[in-house]
Amino acid sequence: MTSPAPSAGAAPLDAIVRPAAFRDVRAIYDRIKANPNELVSRPVSEIMLDIDRFLVAEIGSRIVGTVSWAVLPELDPDLLPSVEIRSLSVDPAYRRRNLGRRLVDAAVQRISALGARHIIVLTFTPPFFARLGFEPVSKEKLMYKLYQGCMRCAKYASPFTCPETAMALHLPHDDA
Repeated sequence: MTSPAPSAGAAPLDAIVRPAAFRDVRAIYDRIKANPNELVSRPVSEIMLDIDRFLVAEIGSRIVGTVSWAVLPELDPDLLPSVEIRSLSVDPAYRRRNLGRRLVDAAVQRISALGARHIIVLTFTPPFFARLGFEPVSKEKLMYKLYQGCMRCAKYASPFTCPETAMALHLPHDDA
């Protein structure tokens, strides 16, 4: 049974944000696939392999939002790696009700516990991420990201012609 769609301007949601499980793979795939202009599609096999790096927002038994992250390793083992937030998607019927913020906040909390240097995102919605503390950065500073993921993207001829904005959230960490 699915929850009815909320009316515009409805109150905050009682959604549960939780770690994804294998039973959520199809719903995650469908949620990402529903946003072909904003998100890079992910094959089911990739979602399954990375299921431990996905969070979902659930209302009743329906997945209405998702977010994931990927570790971007450094060549120097003494440097802290960066982590990219990916696949942030909220069902349009549930947007503008703090669900995207809750998903990102939960992801940031998990990523922070790993001791990463910073979190990056490539986004079509920079104002949303700016409200969460992310700041614009030059794509040239994210070459490792570009070579890991963007070079495989078939949407644009070059990562530098992609209209997404690169942003970063710098995380506090111990230098001890």
